[in-house]
Formats: sequence, C-alpha cells, structure tokens
Amino acid sequence: MNILGISGFYHDSAACLIRDGKIIAAAQEERFTRKKHDPSFPAQAAAYCLKEGGISADDLDMVGFYDKPLLTFERLLTTYMAFAPKGFESFRAAIPVWMKEKLWMRATIQDSLEGYQGKIYFTQHHQSHAASAFYPSPFQDAAVLTMDGVGEWATSSIAKGEGNKISVLKELRFPHSLGMLYSAFTYQTGFKVNSGEYKVMGLAPYGEPKYAQTIYDNLLDLKEDGSFKLNMDYFNFATGLTMTNDRFSQLFGGRPRKPGTEITQREMDLAASVQAVCEEIMLRMARHARKIADSPRLCLAGGVALNSVGNGKILREGFFDDIWIQPAAGDAGGALGSALALWHQYLGKTRTPEADFQRGSLLGPQYSKDEIEAFLKGRGIAYEALRPETRAERVAGLISRGNIVGWFHGRMEYGPRALGARSILADPRDPAMQSKMNLTIKFRESFRPFAPAILSEKAADYFDIPSESPYMLLVAPVTEKRRKKFAREAELPGFGRLKTVRSDIPAVTHVDYSARIQTVGPKADGPLRELLIAFEEKTGCPLLVNTSFNVRGEPIVCRPEEAYTCFIRTGMDYLVLGDFLLSKKDQPAGHNDTAWKKEFSLD
Repeated sequence: MNILGISGFYHDSAACLIRDGKIIAAAQEERFTRKKHDPSFPAQAAAYCLKEGGISADDLDMVGFYDKPLLTFERLLTTYMAFAPKGFESFRAAIPVWMKEKLWMRATIQDSLEGYQGKIYFTQHHQSHAASAFYPSPFQDAAVLTMDGVGEWATSSIAKGEGNKISVLKELRFPHSLGMLYSAFTYQTGFKVNSGEYKVMGLAPYGEPKYAQTIYDNLLDLKEDGSFKLNMDYFNFATGLTMTNDRFSQLFGGRPRKPGTEITQREMDLAASVQAVCEEIMLRMARHARKIADSPRLCLAGGVALNSVGNGKILREGFFDDIWIQPAAGDAGGALGSALALWHQYLGKTRTPEADFQRGSLLGPQYSKDEIEAFLKGRGIAYEALRPETRAERVAGLISRGNIVGWFHGRMEYGPRALGARSILADPRDPAMQSKMNLTIKFRESFRPFAPAILSEKAADYFDIPSESPYMLLVAPVTEKRRKKFAREAELPGFGRLKTVRSDIPAVTHVDYSARIQTVGPKADGPLRELLIAFEEKTGCPLLVNTSFNVRGEPIVCRPEEAYTCFIRTGMDYLVLGDFLLSKKDQPAGHNDTAWKKEFSLD
C-alpha cells in the first residue's frame, strides 16, 4: 500500500511516500525550487517521491495532508471576531488567500496529483507532529511532546504513544504559544520569523538573560506544568501584520532592530532572555509529560524541538532515560507524520519499533556515478576520479592541511540539518576556521556557530552527552579536560569573546563552551564515518566541522549542478562529488563569471 503525505501552504512544504509502513522517500520542496522555506504545494517533492517509489499518482492508495484547513479557518475567523474591529488590515490580507486557495485544499491536491482518484485525508497539525515523532522512534511506548507556533488551535501537546496508537493527553491552545513567543523575539532582534529563530538561539550565549524576569512579569503567566497564558496586550500576531506592538517595544527599550543593521548588546540580552524562558517552559512541559504519560522515554517534534539547546537541557535534567527527536521537526516533518498516522492510527496497522526506522533521514534524491560524470564532462569541469577505498584517506589529508571541502554523497537529507550527504567539512582544531567559514563560505553573521560530526564511540571524550545525537539536535557542554579557560574572558563584551580559543576544538566550541553535536555510529552513513576514522588516524582528532552545503538565504544543495555552483562562488578549496574530486585552482576561469551563475539561477 502506497501512502503519500503532504505538508504545505505555510512554510517548509514537503512530501513523503511510505509503502506498507516503510519510508521510501521524503524531501522538502525548497530543495527543488531553490526558494528557502518554500510554502507552495510540494509538486516537485511529490514527483520525486513517486519516481523514487517507481509509481505514478494513480498507484497511490491514500494521500494525507498534515493539517485541517477548515479548523484553521475557524480559528482565524474566531480570532478576528474576538478582536474586532482591531485587525481589519490583517483580515483583509488573509481572507482572499483563503477564499481563493486554502479552503479548497482537497481540489488543489487532486489537481496537482494528476491521475490520483482516491480520497484525500486530513490529519490534525499536532497529530502529524506527534506521529512523526513517535512512529519512527525506537520506542514501544513514550511520552510525546510537540511544540510549535500554531496548528489549527493547538500550539503544544502532550500525548502517550503506545504500540501503534497515539493518545493526546493535554493541549495548549492559541494564542498562548511558545513558538509565537520565541518568534516575537526573533522579530524584535531583527531576524526573519519562521527562519531566523535558530539565529536567536545562536546569539543567546553572547548576552545575559537580564530581561527574563521582565518576560515573566509582563508577557506570560507560567504554571508549574509548563502551561501558560500570554498577555496579548504586548503582541500583534493574532490580528496584525507584525509579531509585536509599540507596548512590547517600550518594555524592551526600543523598536525592533532593522534587518542588516548592527547587532547590539540589547539584542544579545534579548536573545539570552527568551532562550532562558524557552528552556524553562520546555523543562516544565517535559517534566509534566513524564508524569502524565507515565513513560521514561520521550519523543519530540514541532518547530520548537529544533531548539537543540533546550533539548540538551531536557536530556541532562534526567526526567527521561532516552529521547528521540524527529530530524524534520518543523512543518516539513508533517508530511511524514500524516502518512504514518494514516497507516497506524487510521488503518490500525501494527508497528514494530526499529533502531533506525528513518534511515539516518537520508531520504532525498541521489545521483549515480554515471550521472555525475556526465554532468562534469558536459560542462567541461576539471576533475579527478577517486577510488572508493582510498577516498577517505585522500580527503582527510586535504582537510588536515587546512582545506575546506564540499561533500556531496548519496541521498540528500530530509530536514534542516546536513548530516553528511550535503555537507561542508573542515578541521575543528583551527582557531580561525569559524570566522573563515562564516565570512568566505556561508556569507553570514560572524557569531553563528558550527557543529561537529564525531565518531559516536569517541563523543564522551569531548562532550558531556549521555546519549547519541545522530540528527544534530542536541547541544552539550565540551568536557572540562578539553577546555581552555581565561580569567579575563567574562570582562569581554558580546562579540569580543569570538576570538577567544576555548578548547582544543575551537571551530566548534561556542562561547558558552557548548556544541551542537552529530554522533556518527557504526551503522551510520558509511563514507562520512570512513572519513572521520581517516581524519582521526591522521590527526588524532575524531571529529570534523560539519555545516550545511549552502550559503545564507539558499536551501541546501540538491543536485550536482548546485553543489558545483556553490563551490565555485565561495571560498571552498575542494569538492567531492561522489567518486570525483574537484580542486578550485583547476577549474576553468570562465566558470567563475556571471553567466555561469545565472545558468543555474543561483544569483
């Protein structure tokens, strides 16, 4: 039985195909359209999934959509009526879109999947998140905690997963939303909502949580179980076109920072404050989930579950023996959740937990050796063929000598993290590497941290982490023995701490001595593990800097063409395309000009 799951029309649209309960393919639409966080119907992602499954739309047995548009429309109307006449401008902007497109979702899906004649099923938003968290997990039973901006009405939920069933135990409802609270500060600090929240998390260690008590005193009434009510006198997202209002600005010392302008200590302190409050709410929700679901295991999903700092705090707090986090935790994961909910919850199919049901989340397109070589030859690109048995040693040698390497291998990742299929790799021991990669590779803010990929059996030697972290969704402290401490460091303001070498792996050690970790186990992606082993043999260091293969404002690369263009226009030294090695200095001079870039629509 073939089931296609779809998410879309808000942000991070995606499609997923499961067959007899197993994942065949999954991908975000942005990877094909090259539009970051593309919200449009995932036509190309769905087409890829069908192709990967060797079927057409008329072979599908069921199609699921990740939320219920009519319930969302009900929320919008109810909210506008409750705040009327306030919010008319927002109402006037939103309603035509709904009347033209979103209310007719069934017909839109039917038209887009030409040939499909079956039913369209709609799962609730947080049901989809919960299903994406529990069903792929290795647990027979677990507490399931979902947290995001808003679905139809729910903004957070606690459920119990057991066997093939998920039972919702408690919900927090709109407008009281942890995701919306965090996004309000994303807006206030000058970053893009639904995109820049991870920047706020990365900025937080440079500040002090001096506004945390102000948040507790004025913005929300927090209960012991993690539930809360927002004081809507300070927010504008319910009916307006912005997240916050003038009263919010007055409370926090001024208007929101204009994007692109200097980040001041105020923004750093605001980020630190909302991060501290977010962590406290996450901890309380998790503690309550442990109590009412009565399970020592936890599954997490929803956009807030991408807050890897908060996830790490939950793990180290010891409420749970084990945690599993959906790697596509945001709306993209709703496509997978919807499909699995139909299979297990609706059809009642049995479930046998597996250690790696999601197959490392390497579920996107891949390109054969012949396809890659045909591209290289067709474009006149200079390359060297690599032997698979010596590839790891050769590339490890390049990285150990200070080179930055683009790494393109196998199936593309599903979710926002590069996990070794579409990655940029570098030496974590180099004190200048973080700054170099931010400025010459990623073209992004200098404060942004980089993550390490490490052999799982060596992780405890470098990080205080009590479990594996295969999907780069847990932040943990660097071990004491790896740290280098400085008496005057606390006196340095904000970004003044950037150049301080804090450990023997400075390129991946954040200013608070933490790192967002990807552990690579014996059963993980073969080539990446082989490379880590080879790098350790050469240097004694079992980890590498691993960042996503893209530049700021663009999705992770999908095709060899995009990988090559990103390689050419950035400061990368080498590119590994499967079994081929490309050196920047050997490339034709004309490939760095405007015409080449326009050919792939990346400028």
